[in-house]
Amino acid sequence: MAVREVVEIDEKLCDGCGDCVPSCAEGAIQIVDGRARLVSEVYCDGLGACLGHCPKGAITVVRREAEDFDSAAVGHHLAGLRSNLRPTAGAGLPVVGEHSAASCPGSRVVALRPPAGGPVAAGDLTSRLRQWPIQLHLLPPTAPFLEGAELLLAADCVAYAVGGFHQAHLDGRALAIACPKLDSQQEAYLAKLAAMIDHGRICGIEVMVMEVPCCRGLVQLANAALAQAARTVPLRVAVVGIGGEVQPAGRS
Repeated sequence: MAVREVVEIDEKLCDGCGDCVPSCAEGAIQIVDGRARLVSEVYCDGLGACLGHCPKGAITVVRREAEDFDSAAVGHHLAGLRSNLRPTAGAGLPVVGEHSAASCPGSRVVALRPPAGGPVAAGDLTSRLRQWPIQLHLLPPTAPFLEGAELLLAADCVAYAVGGFHQAHLDGRALAIACPKLDSQQEAYLAKLAAMIDHGRICGIEVMVMEVPCCRGLVQLANAALAQAARTVPLRVAVVGIGGEVQPAGRS
């Protein structure tokens, strides 16, 4: 086994509230016998998205010998958890992958219903976001809204630089955002993207990056995920200038 970062739960501090469960997009943390437990090391990517969701401070990330993160195993595991799906009361939004009644709204996986497609009126500023969350490290690789969708993999800065980002680029797509320079543990992102291709069944990827050199790491990440995945999907790249101009998307 390799030495890597993995979640550790102090069962003496844990009171079984379950707040941490929905914050783990991979379903690695579950309530067992009244306490939160890491059900398998292979489901834990070590990114620590669950940190800060424990009111008792029982969760930490440690570096030790652990089994490798397995995106395929995560896909099968999440598929088995889908029996827990239920609608959000009174909100009209289907919740996907909510594993606990004690849920954290910030990491709850929700499929949104954007306005119906059609011509975009001048000055239309309606949001075209189809889902929550949007951070790559929080997205379950088998979320139902990924199936059959084109994934827009955008660098964090893109939406701030591009005017009309929602209407021109996001409409009708699933979204994942990440920073190839500041985000740690890119190997976990690689495994997750490969799982989105193979198990999430996305139909294609468009990567939008800024023109600055460090942003190209996101393109390399997408290419590596395609090389690792069993399925093949189209990959296009759009480069955004620091002034907001977008070069036409082309194949990587």
